[in-house]
Amino acid sequence: MAATTTLTVPHLGGIDAGYRLSNNNEYNPSKPTVVLINSMCMTVSLYEPQFSDESLTSTANLLAIEPLGHGATHCHSAEHFTYWDSAIMALQVMDKLGVEKAFVLGTSQGGWIVARMALLAPERILGLLPLGTSLDYESADSRSKGCWDPVSLLTPFVEKWSSETPTPEFVVDDVWCGLVGGIGFGKAGTPETMAFWTKTLKEVYQGDEGRKKVRMALMCLLTRDGLVMRLRDVKCPAYWLQGTEDVPFATTVPGEQIAKFTGSKEAKLVMIQEGAHYLNATNPREVNAAILEMVRKYGL
Repeated sequence: MAATTTLTVPHLGGIDAGYRLSNNNEYNPSKPTVVLINSMCMTVSLYEPQFSDESLTSTANLLAIEPLGHGATHCHSAEHFTYWDSAIMALQVMDKLGVEKAFVLGTSQGGWIVARMALLAPERILGLLPLGTSLDYESADSRSKGCWDPVSLLTPFVEKWSSETPTPEFVVDDVWCGLVGGIGFGKAGTPETMAFWTKTLKEVYQGDEGRKKVRMALMCLLTRDGLVMRLRDVKCPAYWLQGTEDVPFATTVPGEQIAKFTGSKEAKLVMIQEGAHYLNATNPREVNAAILEMVRKYGL
């Protein structure tokens, strides 16, 4: 995994939030900042293609934050959480690091989280970049337009990971690791990529705490609330990138939802040909160009 640092924020009785910051983990206040929120069960390592792009890191601070239930992030007291809690936590990480304002990018579930950041703190969010996502809940309407039905697909995992007694020997299994990687990386999921993420997930989700983390992360996904009616209240510019090979959310819903950003300074959808679900990893050239376009237009 990429090197992860933690800092403690007060939300939910205290959270050790896992993060990675460019420039040898030092915040440079003379540059704009881009916050990156990862997809389901991924870590800050998902954003290696962004951290290794010198054109990005020379232009902006990159701050990847692991949501609740992910990576090194650990909540001291509360076992239950929602995407709203992860959004509040990310804003508090910004506070701790002295980041007053930022652009925010989220992959898959990260799209839901960064949109919440823009709604909770509109004066602090300079721009929004959802990747490979939808901002509805898993409604019948979205499913009729090609989006997946995770409730029927993934609920058995919640049941399997539920236990009334401690499970010190727990390690997340290969089936889950393969499902997460397969859905996310698609054809770009090389044996090396899949092996890396299988190893990473098994390191993060082990023991009783690991079982609780992955169970709650999945419950959070399965019970997420939609934001469609709230999108008009987003004021910052929004650049939405979607791959034509996105398995969970396809291509119809993003076009409908970007049109609902009626309060944004600018809102556009860019379709990436043959792009998979984890666009920042499978199509970094296009994603990094979009980040730079937004930062140069609205942050410099």
